[in-house]
Amino acid sequence: MKRILLIALLAFGALALVACGAAEKDKEDTGSGDAKEKTEDVKLVVGASNTPHALILEEAKPLLKEKGIDLVIEQYTEFIFPNQDLESGTLDANYFQHAPYLNAQIKDHGYKFVNAGSIHIEPIGVYSKKYQSIDELPDGAVILMSNSITDHGRILAMLEIEGLITLDEKVEKTAAEVKDIIENPKNLVFEADYDPALMPELYKQDEGDALLINSNFAIDAGLDPINDSIVLEDTDSPYANIITVREGDEDNAEIKTLLAVLRSKEIQDFILKEWDGSIVPVK
Repeated sequence: MKRILLIALLAFGALALVACGAAEKDKEDTGSGDAKEKTEDVKLVVGASNTPHALILEEAKPLLKEKGIDLVIEQYTEFIFPNQDLESGTLDANYFQHAPYLNAQIKDHGYKFVNAGSIHIEPIGVYSKKYQSIDELPDGAVILMSNSITDHGRILAMLEIEGLITLDEKVEKTAAEVKDIIENPKNLVFEADYDPALMPELYKQDEGDALLINSNFAIDAGLDPINDSIVLEDTDSPYANIITVREGDEDNAEIKTLLAVLRSKEIQDFILKEWDGSIVPVK
């Protein structure tokens, strides 16, 4: 009888140990009790233009992964959709526009967005297949510009610096339009109704006497802004490309981490090496 009782006690003890072990494993799996909690990466969805924005984000992806952020990149070729998708909540942030464009979008559409921080500058260049320098442009030369109104002041200010035109000093440079030109000694003719993405193709077809092309579209089309343009915008331009988020999200930890990584030395060095000065990181 004693032998049977001993066997029963031993069997009960073994079952208790198994149950205890299972409970401890459950703690590890669920993160309950005093066991070490297992946390999942935070998912961050960012909309971006193909070049250079999506490429920069791809380079930043492993750095963000190390910090517990799973970056999902949604690529866009049309400018209107990243802001619409940010407003709807499809995106957590977008990275494709500069501050003046964002401000115009907020004014036109009432978006509750904020500029979370600047990352890089894409200088606009003057391109021409007919002339090797901007000084060679003849009287009556046709200048093609995109229909992106927010870039018109930027382009005209650039041409003013080059001595081709003079703008009305009463007008804010970033808001300047063709009608604000008060001196045009070469009688330049401005055509400003082209889609920005089509500008490289117009250049290749030898349209106009000179064209203004954003570096992202130039690079996407296989052009080298430094070597192919006859004039390139100064890199101290205020038109830096930014991370845009919904109001209030700029203080989120994952957005601050995204900004820190995109401004890190690793990413700045990548931008400089990858585009050889055609795209410049913000310091």
